Amino acid sequence: MLPAVVKLCCGISYPHLRSMAGLQRTAVAVIGQEITHLKQWGRIQHLMGAHAEPKEKSKSVNEDELFYVQHGREAMMKALSILDDRGEWTVEIEENNGDVIYSKVIAGTGTVFKLEAVLEASVNELYDLLFVRVEEMPRWNPNIQQIKVLKQVGPETVVTHEVTAEMAGNVMGQRDFLSVRHSCKQDSCVYLGGAAIQLESFPPQTGFVRAEDRPTCIIIRPLDKDTTKSSFTWLLNMDIKGWLPTSIVNHALPQAQLAFTRHLRRHLSLR
Repeated sequence: MLPAVVKLCCGISYPHLRSMAGLQRTAVAVIGQEITHLKQWGRIQHLMGAHAEPKEKSKSVNEDELFYVQHGREAMMKALSILDDRGEWTVEIEENNGDVIYSKVIAGTGTVFKLEAVLEASVNELYDLLFVRVEEMPRWNPNIQQIKVLKQVGPETVVTHEVTAEMAGNVMGQRDFLSVRHSCKQDSCVYLGGAAIQLESFPPQTGFVRAEDRPTCIIIRPLDKDTTKSSFTWLLNMDIKGWLPTSIVNHALPQAQLAFTRHLRRHLSLR
């Protein structure tokens, strides 16, 4: 991700995604559910404003929580809409193990990348590794130096700070990321989404380039009836900042996706 995923810091080799209809129905269902949640949060915010006692500290905490949750959900919906776009995806890389990376140019955004893979782990195992225990990612992914959860907003939303590892020959150099990560479970599937966020209390760190995750998403589904394997789709949508040529960035990002997946598979094989 560059971040935890390129890094980091939340498409596939789904056989059942040969047609985009399945993803479209799922995306619509998830988006509908998320819109309902947002409306509920809006009503809660309205009621808090109308009835809350004049305790500025309490009010501030509630407003912050609402902001982070909305930011994560909106990022996930935007990422799902990109995955659901019927426009043509270009094959960038095809691996012998079946992993495929596609690319697409989005107006006003640039090139985004989609990884499709099959992993030998259950949906819950991957959810636990990539979201619940996200701070442990540097233990098995040498491309990540550190991931720290700065804020836990309920069970579904966190704010994280991530630092990529310093590596010899890395033309991009070290980056750090400040992001909201949001999770959503729908039936037997898990959706991990998020995007960059700016906090006055956590400005860019000395010695790093503060890169940004644009709306990004990971979709984890059980592979047909085999619950010990999962279809894994990862939309990488990132602005690494700095002065690197676009051609170098567009080569490095899909390679980072492959490296992340390779390290994840190695870790899963040792469990």
